[in-house]
Amino acid sequence: MHIPDGFVSVPVAAATSLASTAALFVAFERSQTAFGIRRAPLLGLTTAFIFAAQMINFPVAGGTSGHLCGGALAAIILGSPWAGMLCIATVLIIQAVLFADGGITALGANILNLGVISVWVAWGLTQTLQRLLGGAKGRLPLAAGIAAGVSVVVAAVACAIQLALSGTAPANIVLPTMAGVHILIGIGEGLITGGVLTYLATARPDLLPGEEHKVRGWLVPVVSILLISGVLSLFASAWPDGLETVAETLGFINLAEQVRVVVPTPLADYEIKGLGQIGTSIAGLVGSTACFAVAFGIAKVIKPKNA
Repeated sequence: MHIPDGFVSVPVAAATSLASTAALFVAFERSQTAFGIRRAPLLGLTTAFIFAAQMINFPVAGGTSGHLCGGALAAIILGSPWAGMLCIATVLIIQAVLFADGGITALGANILNLGVISVWVAWGLTQTLQRLLGGAKGRLPLAAGIAAGVSVVVAAVACAIQLALSGTAPANIVLPTMAGVHILIGIGEGLITGGVLTYLATARPDLLPGEEHKVRGWLVPVVSILLISGVLSLFASAWPDGLETVAETLGFINLAEQVRVVVPTPLADYEIKGLGQIGTSIAGLVGSTACFAVAFGIAKVIKPKNA
């Protein structure tokens, strides 16, 4: 659901950029008390994992694919929606700047949809569902999976509203179309989120918040991220994602080519010319490493005020 250049108007791009900037500023401030510096490696690894996972598009019905958005996972693993916002925003910025994935002019809209709205919907709904289920930790994967799926649909609706306000497509058509396509993608999001949290609760509870266990080591998470970004990414579905499918169906896909702002990079579109699949693997490894480094640096900067 990465909006490319040309899909949103200048006023919408400016408004969403201001909103996202303000939201991230608050996230930095709140993370000083909500996210401890000792968890800096976890912020880095979570950000790198979500970047790697987003490289793997999974097929859904009708020749459309989807990929993990990760708002629910980021907020829950890090134990804070504020840190979750910083995590997803870091992924989106690196994707846009290094890989031309998501428009530079639409970066504010993408951060607002995926890094703010999706994160908070997932976090709030997870907390609500857990209370309704009796607050048992064992129900977390179920609650988070449902919340993750819903958050994708809500983010898609927000995206549709931005497209409608931009005059890109009529609201009465783009709203139900975006919601319908992303319900299917949301199911995949929910299954992935629930599966990852089930694994962590069983095999690595030390990586979840609220646990008193000392972290046993980072080797397995690091190797897993490298395998996902460098190997599994090669098997991603080539079908267009949800937003691309809607753009093709409603006839505004050409806007992405008419207005495209690309920062010069040899890694555009997760490729390196002349290297084929090896180039994709290298791009994935570079992106995961960059995400870890930037997020780890952010965690060092937002050390608690009482540290």
